[in-house]
Amino acid sequence: MNVKEVVTEEQLDEVLPVLQQLRTKLSKEEASFLFRKMKEENYKLFSLYDEIGEVVSLAGVTICTNFYNKKHVFVYDLVTAEAHRSKGYGNVLLSYIENWGKEYGCESIALTSAFPRLDAHRFYEREGYDKVSYSFHKNL
Repeated sequence: MNVKEVVTEEQLDEVLPVLQQLRTKLSKEEASFLFRKMKEENYKLFSLYDEIGEVVSLAGVTICTNFYNKKHVFVYDLVTAEAHRSKGYGNVLLSYIENWGKEYGCESIALTSAFPRLDAHRFYEREGYDKVSYSFHKNL
């Protein structure tokens, strides 16, 4: 298995079908536009490839600092391709992100997960993550 950072539009195009399994309304054009903007804000997208070179999992993260979490990794996107779930790929990529965060001096990892994503909640709890709050959202 191999983890690579997605840095080019071509690489984004390669991993987009997996990302769209999580972000189902995301078009190629919107993904390209947002990816450029997000990279300016230090967003990193990491892809995990299996032994035959197929993209099996993605993690979109950034390093943030605030009063509550101090310096931490925030996971915006974490998805394993549907055909490859429950094979340990999410664990491998999340472990990579945890080590990456430690290398940059982060104290913790934070993320949100939508209420209906019960399988994701079970995964995070198995990985040692605690439910600590609700996340609120309001359109402007």
